[in-house]
Amino acid sequence: MEKVNVLAQYMPAEAAPLIAKWIDYFQCEFKISKTRSTKLGDYRHPYQGKGHRISVNFNLNHYAFLVTTVHEFAHLLTWNDFKNKVKPHGAEWKKNFQRMMVPFFELNIFPDDIHQAIDNYMSNPAASSCSDLHLSRALKKYDHNKTGILHLEQLPINTTFKIKDGRRFTKGERIRKRYRCMCLDDKRLYLFNPLAEVFLLY
Repeated sequence: MEKVNVLAQYMPAEAAPLIAKWIDYFQCEFKISKTRSTKLGDYRHPYQGKGHRISVNFNLNHYAFLVTTVHEFAHLLTWNDFKNKVKPHGAEWKKNFQRMMVPFFELNIFPDDIHQAIDNYMSNPAASSCSDLHLSRALKKYDHNKTGILHLEQLPINTTFKIKDGRRFTKGERIRKRYRCMCLDDKRLYLFNPLAEVFLLY
């Protein structure tokens, strides 16, 4: 019961009992991790005496935490079935991700906008939920209020902004799915996700 109570602090409470069952059933080490800028979650297969290991960033909103958790458990199930003989986000993983999301749809855990976005995403899930802009936007609407933080796509072209590490940039044109931005500190060009969190510079 303690595991369920801990999980319920990070995801919708109705989802916690099932995730706790998965942790026990698969004998998985489940870690609530510090923030990582490059990933929302991570799966490590059994290796050198260690079992399955999953970690998910602690600062995700409840819906994003749950979607990321299911994403990583789909990796676990795919490893059990195929080991490393299939692509990490190939057809086998996609099928497992779709199957593992079904119980949470049946519990009506997600608001309508997230439910629809996940439905669309599940028709052909990408490598990361954050790489699907429609799903990312739906999930980010439920983020905790972060004073002063904007998403890059909200800023006009040529706006100056900074990111969490303090570097300053000028927003450029959109190139396919990303914005090309000039770093004012090293004069190099960088590509940014439209939903990158930035701070406006006045």
